[in-house]
Amino acid sequence: MFFSRLFVTLRPIEKMKSSKIINDPVFGFITIPGGLLLNIVKHPLMQRLGRIGQLGLANMVYPGARHTRFQHSLGAFHLTSEAILTLQRKGVFIFDSEAEAVQSAMLMHDIGHGPFSHVLEHTLINGIDHEDISLMMMEQMNRDLGGQLTLAIHIFRDRPDQPGCQGRSYAKRFLHQLISSQLDMDRLDYLCRDSFFTGVTEGAIGSARIIKMLNVADDRLVVEHKGIYSIENFITSRRLMYWQVYLHKTAVAAERLLVNMLLRAKELRMAGHDVFATPQLDYFLRQDVSRQRFCGDPEAMRCYAQLDDSDVWSAMKVWQHHPDRVLAMLSTALLNRRLMKVEVYDEQQPMPPGRIDELRATLAKRLDMDSELLHYFMSEVTVGKDAYNANDDHIDILQQDGSLRDIAELSPLLSQQRLVQEPRKHYLCYYR
Repeated sequence: MFFSRLFVTLRPIEKMKSSKIINDPVFGFITIPGGLLLNIVKHPLMQRLGRIGQLGLANMVYPGARHTRFQHSLGAFHLTSEAILTLQRKGVFIFDSEAEAVQSAMLMHDIGHGPFSHVLEHTLINGIDHEDISLMMMEQMNRDLGGQLTLAIHIFRDRPDQPGCQGRSYAKRFLHQLISSQLDMDRLDYLCRDSFFTGVTEGAIGSARIIKMLNVADDRLVVEHKGIYSIENFITSRRLMYWQVYLHKTAVAAERLLVNMLLRAKELRMAGHDVFATPQLDYFLRQDVSRQRFCGDPEAMRCYAQLDDSDVWSAMKVWQHHPDRVLAMLSTALLNRRLMKVEVYDEQQPMPPGRIDELRATLAKRLDMDSELLHYFMSEVTVGKDAYNANDDHIDILQQDGSLRDIAELSPLLSQQRLVQEPRKHYLCYYR
């Protein structure tokens, strides 16, 4: 009888699923529970994110910015877990299955990114965003994991036009807002993480404080009134990070160089020239891949799922010796950080009339190159990002009387139109 009881007592212990602890430089120890969440982390589509840089080519400006999408996904998962605990402690009812589904969705939210993250989003494939590709990859992972991700995909989806969407979002919409909104855990992590790795301290935010101030009202994710100053700091920090890091003129110039290099390689490959590439990169160079083709050809997804930054870097090292002068020059310039020069214009200082024609004439003479090839060596880019959009999924502040008010109405800082609606800048990038 004693042994029988001992056996019954020990059986649950034998079946306990071991968790993994990861030491994150930003948030400390992150625990990945055993079972579904750990299986997601171990999946090849998730592991691929460890070979994709979080900030594209921002390391050309900030050498420490070499962290990956995988690190970001783990950090966003950690913050999501903390937010769920906070809401549950405040009496918000969340089933364990819903909590696991939200955590799963956050882990997978970026798996659709291609090499260099946002940089090549519309270069290799036309007409499809990384969010849609993420959904397609989630469906693949769901099949691999025996349908355990169905609820996570349902919560992640929010637009009826997204692939596989049944036309209606999940009943508890605040769960989706944890994943995607103007105050989601994705943004909280990338601001903290990108600030840490770039050293741009102006981007640092109090993520722990913001999470402690979260609540739910009218099925919406809201912030308690005591957290209004933390939200002001969050929005202003986001603005500073965009102009100092994400839209830094040198980083944008490096990205244009990368895009132009790949466009030239694709033009040569489609014309029948020999262009070195890994098999998965070659698939996208030898043909135009539209949204329809990507969704209809299983080979497209198979190749895309194997693409990462290393495919492009390895090809670039070979292309610097390519007989095509344009491809060789662009590859060499990027490898050796001889980036394009940038002129910045805005509404206060518009581009002088005739500046483009003048620059084309100068480049044609200096490079001794036909005019039809000059577009590879100069680019016009319009950049800008609103720190906060009151017309979007806005941030509501929960007042002491229970009413909800938009942060832009309460904050004197955000009432300034220039901060909410940022003027666009025009970058004129050209080969030095």
